[in-house]
Amino acid sequence: QLKLVESGGGLVQPGGSLTLSCAASGFTWDYWALAWFRQAPGKEREGVSSISSNHATTLYGDSVKGRFTISRDDARTTVYLKMNSLKPEDTAVYYCAARQFRAATLKEELYDMWGQGTQVTVSS
Repeated sequence: QLKLVESGGGLVQPGGSLTLSCAASGFTWDYWALAWFRQAPGKEREGVSSISSNHATTLYGDSVKGRFTISRDDARTTVYLKMNSLKPEDTAVYYCAARQFRAATLKEELYDMWGQGTQVTVSS
């Protein structure tokens, strides 16, 4: 069964850090690009970050550039999102996604598989 499972969400104070993980199972992801998206209450889902299958390309949404870092561990079939300098506006449900193509992209319609999401709340 093809599956993506996120973990690592929680409550963090403004300025703090959090690392999200997304573990994949049921498929060989060597040739798949991966991404993180997020959706805040009352807002549309937005692309946060994406990484290509060969690790060479990473993309970031404007609101997270310089603060978030995406990485992948192919041996563990896990993708990570390291989030620093968190702000209240980063509060959202974060989803990981996978697409059966090598190139990174932040276009959600191009992704084939989605996780169930993990809540991140930034509040004092």
